[in-house]
Amino acid sequence: MGKLFGTDGVRGVANVELTPELAFAIGRAGAATVMKGRTSASIAIGKDTRVSCDMLEASVAAGIMSVGGHVLRLGVVPTPAVAFLTRDLGADAGIVISASHNPIEYNGIKFFSAEGFKLSDEEEEEIEYLVLGYDGEPSGRQDKLPRPQGGGVGRMHIVDDAEDRYVRFATSLGPDLSGLKIVVDCANGAAFRVAPRILRELGAEVIPINVDPNGLNINVACGSTHPEVASRAVLEYGADLGLSHDGDADRVIAIDEKGNVVNGDHIMAICGLDLLRRGKLPRNSIVATVYSNLGLSRAFEREGGEVICAKAGDRYVLEEMRKQGIILGGEQSGHIIFLEQNTTGDGIITSLNLLRTLIQSGKPLSLLARQMPEYPQLLINVRVVDKEKYRCSAKVAQAVKEAEEKLGREGRIFVRPSGTEPLIRILGEGPDPSIIHEVVHSLAGIIREECG
Repeated sequence: MGKLFGTDGVRGVANVELTPELAFAIGRAGAATVMKGRTSASIAIGKDTRVSCDMLEASVAAGIMSVGGHVLRLGVVPTPAVAFLTRDLGADAGIVISASHNPIEYNGIKFFSAEGFKLSDEEEEEIEYLVLGYDGEPSGRQDKLPRPQGGGVGRMHIVDDAEDRYVRFATSLGPDLSGLKIVVDCANGAAFRVAPRILRELGAEVIPINVDPNGLNINVACGSTHPEVASRAVLEYGADLGLSHDGDADRVIAIDEKGNVVNGDHIMAICGLDLLRRGKLPRNSIVATVYSNLGLSRAFEREGGEVICAKAGDRYVLEEMRKQGIILGGEQSGHIIFLEQNTTGDGIITSLNLLRTLIQSGKPLSLLARQMPEYPQLLINVRVVDKEKYRCSAKVAQAVKEAEEKLGREGRIFVRPSGTEPLIRILGEGPDPSIIHEVVHSLAGIIREECG
């Protein structure tokens, strides 16, 4: 990947790294790439609730219209809704202005193709080249793109029923939820209206929390990165379960009736094993990442299935799913793809699949979650100055080797830079929590010394 696009689009601190000027250039380059010689194209734009979204949306939209593209303005909708609406509206591409689960000061721009899939590395590199050039420096290259006049300039169309379209789509996939009491934490983000509405329309008694966005409170001590909030609410209200989304609702973490966290690995185990037993899981396989718990693989092996590991990042999970004809895949973070229903991770669709399995089983969520044994894991995020520096550090390489030897065959250590933040992620896993704690913290200390 190049200097602009990470594992999930372009992301940075809004108005500092991700400036309106850069957003304008990305809009121009993205539209020109989509148009590929045509005089026009339509591009749908959705956003989350953070304060910088209006600024960046305006800039991206202006860039699109400046090369003759038309903008379909969706307003505040979940990221997976943009993927669906791009297809549903017959748009040529979709764009999301969101930094997902990241803090308020961040924002991002990511693209969907006309089919609702994230762009390939090659397509993103094409956009990047038009913005930056091969040397990675602003080159004015985008100024060589078309600048139509008069009637050739693009227009903006407001899609008044964008939310309704997605709600109809989601409810068409959901089970009858009558009799269930559900807490839903919307992280003061993009799902603050649609998630409670969908659950209610399917018959559930809904207790919505963190549904009062003010532009500044998205993901703040709430949502999928703080599942303890939904956990407390489940216990307080005596709910059957809780559902905790992130800021753009492309992921979900569940809470069982006892207040315990049911993460993405558990959700994939619950839904995947159900499909496997019913003969509806192609190749008897799902796709996960290297961060998924070893217990997920053991649960599938026990029943004749397989967990195929992809690189960390939902784009790589999806790539492997499409390559192998697999319909279910995802990450421990709750970013899960049900490919027969949507083309990207969708927290609401994931919730509905989990709820269907729960209802059909007649069992509480706590019991279903026990199907997957859970190995002790420790994940530490080390904030660094230069996250690529660890690759060429002999001291870090030696420390990783020693950690692997200490953990042995039943354990593992995994180190990689974050695709969106200045972090090095260290994951240790194995049967002995004390050894995991020792090796992960030791390695974290060395990485801090070497990478700043």
